[in-house]
Amino acid sequence: MAEPDDGPQAPDPDPEESVREAVERSRSGAPAVGRVVRDRFSTDEVFQRIIAAADEEITAGSRELFFSALAGGFAITITFLLYASLTASTGGDTVLSVMLYPLGFIYIIIGGYQLYTENTLPPVALTLERLASIPALLRNWTVVLAGNFAGGALGAVALVFGGVLSPEAATAATYLAEKGLATAWWSLFSKAAFAGLIVAGVVWVEYAARDTISRLVVIYLAFLAIPLGGLYHSVVSFTEMVYLVLLGELAFLTGMVEFVLPVLLGNTVGGVVLVTIVNYFQTTETRLESARFEGATRQLSIREWLFGGFVGRSYVPLIDTAEHAAGNGDHHRVIVPIANPRTETHLVELACMLARDHETATVHAVHVIQKPDRPTRGYAGSNRRRIIDESEALLEPLHDTAAGYDVGFETSTVVSHRSFEEIFDIVRRKNADTVVMGWSDDRLWTAARSDRSLNDLTRRLPSDFLILKDRGLDVSKVLLPTDGGPNCELSASVARILQNVSGASVELLHVVDGPEEREAGEEFLADWAAEQDLADATMTVDDSGDVETAIENAAADSSLVIMGATERGILTRLVADALHMDVVDDVDVSVLLTERKGGGLLNRLFGRR
Repeated sequence: MAEPDDGPQAPDPDPEESVREAVERSRSGAPAVGRVVRDRFSTDEVFQRIIAAADEEITAGSRELFFSALAGGFAITITFLLYASLTASTGGDTVLSVMLYPLGFIYIIIGGYQLYTENTLPPVALTLERLASIPALLRNWTVVLAGNFAGGALGAVALVFGGVLSPEAATAATYLAEKGLATAWWSLFSKAAFAGLIVAGVVWVEYAARDTISRLVVIYLAFLAIPLGGLYHSVVSFTEMVYLVLLGELAFLTGMVEFVLPVLLGNTVGGVVLVTIVNYFQTTETRLESARFEGATRQLSIREWLFGGFVGRSYVPLIDTAEHAAGNGDHHRVIVPIANPRTETHLVELACMLARDHETATVHAVHVIQKPDRPTRGYAGSNRRRIIDESEALLEPLHDTAAGYDVGFETSTVVSHRSFEEIFDIVRRKNADTVVMGWSDDRLWTAARSDRSLNDLTRRLPSDFLILKDRGLDVSKVLLPTDGGPNCELSASVARILQNVSGASVELLHVVDGPEEREAGEEFLADWAAEQDLADATMTVDDSGDVETAIENAAADSSLVIMGATERGILTRLVADALHMDVVDDVDVSVLLTERKGGGLLNRLFGRR
C-alpha cells in the first residue's frame, strides 16, 4: 500500500551551513566574521563585538578588576623603563628613543589586562545602550583607575630602589618626568585628549581586526604616535610623577593636581567624546541585533540607568524569560524563586495552597540560575537555547504539582550574577503580592552578590515574603506563636488560608513572663484570635517567659510552625548567614518564617519580638 502523501516536507538543514553559522557566531552572540565581507566588519558589527566583551567585563567582581588593572599599571612601567633607557642610549633621538614605547601597551591589550584609557570605550558603549547603569560604569572606572595607579606606583618603586636603571637612564627618566610637569595645565589637557582619542580608537580598531598580527601592528603604530606627538597618557604620567616623588623632587599633591589630573581628564574626554560617542552615533538602530541574544530588549529603565544599584538593577540579567505583568487589580500573584526544581516542589505546593484562597490567582515559579562571579562566555546563541530548554525540562514536573490546585501556574528562567537582587526585580516586574522561598543548604543567597547593601535591598520589601525551612510539608497541624506584631498578622493570614483550604487545625501560642501575667495573656490571645478570624483555634498561654523553649515544646505536637519576623527582619540575616534561631534548628517539623511587605527601617530595627 502506498504511503499517504503528507505534503511537501521542509528540507533538512544543511550540516555544512550549520557548522559555518556556528563558526561565524561567537559564543557571546557577537559576529565572528563580517556578514557582507567575511574578513571585514561593519560599524554595527564592531559595536556588537565591543558590547559583548564589555558586558562580560562590567559584571566582573571588584577583586578581579583591581588585580587585572594592577597588572596593567605595573606593565606600564615597561614603557617608562624602555623610554628612559633608549633616550639615554640614543642621545635623546626623537625617533629611536621611542621605538619600544608601545611594548607595555602591547602586553596589556594582548594579555587582556585592564587599562583605564581602554575603558573609555567598551563600558561607555554598554552604558550608552542602557545595558549597564551609570553607577556601574563609575564603579568600573574607579576600580580600574585605582588598580592602574597602584601598579604604576609599584613600578616606580622598583625603578627608584631596585637598581634597574643605569645612571644615564635614571637621569633621562627624571628629565622625561620633569618635562611633563613643566607643561602648562591646558596644554597637558589638550595633548592628553588626543592621546585618549588614540587609545579609544585603538580599542575600536582592535575589535575590527580578526587576527593577532593585525592587532599588534595597530597597537604598535598607534601607541608610537603618543611619544612622537608629545602626547600624554594618564597611567604613564602617574608613574613618572611617583618616580619624582620617590626621588624627593616633587610633592605628591602638587604632582597630582598639576600633572596627573589634567592628563586624566584629557584622556577621558578624548576617549569618551571624540571616539565612543562619535562611533556610537555612526552605528544604526540595528547595532544590537546580534549582540548577546536579546539586543535592545535587555535595556534598563531610565531610572535604573541613572541610579543603578541605588534604585534597581545595575545591569540586565543574562537570561530572563519572564514577561512583565500589568497591574494586578484583584488578581493575586505568588512568586516562587527556586534554585533546584527537583527538590523544591513543596514550595510550589505551599504557594498553590495560598493562591487557592483568592478568586483569581497565579503562581509563578522562577528558576534562578546563579552565574559565577567571574564572567565566562556562553550564555547566548545556541547555549542560551540549551539553558532555557534544560530549565524548562526541570520545571515541567511542577506543572503536574500545580495541576491539582485549580490556580493559574506559569514558569520562567533567569540567569544572573546577582541571584538575590534579581528576585526583587522579578517581584517588581511581575507585580507580585507574595514571595514563597526556600531556606536550605542550596538556597539562592548562598553566594548572593549585589551592587546594593542588604539593608538597602530589604528596607522596604516589595511584597510579603514567606521563607520555608522544609522538613516535609505537612499543614495538618499548624502552630502559630504570636506577640501581636504586624508579621504575626501575616502569619495568622497564612494559617487562616491553610485552615480554609486544607482543613488545617491551628494552635495559637502566646508566652508571658510569669504566672501573674497569665490572665492578661489569655485575654490578649482571645482578642487577637478574634481579630484575625481564628477564634476557633486552640489557644495556649505559656507563663515560663522562655519563648524558644515554649515553641519547641508546643511544636512536638505540630506539623508546621509559622513564625513572624523579629526586630531585624528575616532576609538581611538569611543572606548574611546570621539567622541563628535555635527553635528553627531544634524542632523536627517544617518552619515557615513570614515578613510583611514594606515595614520601614524603624519598625525593622525596633519592632517587638
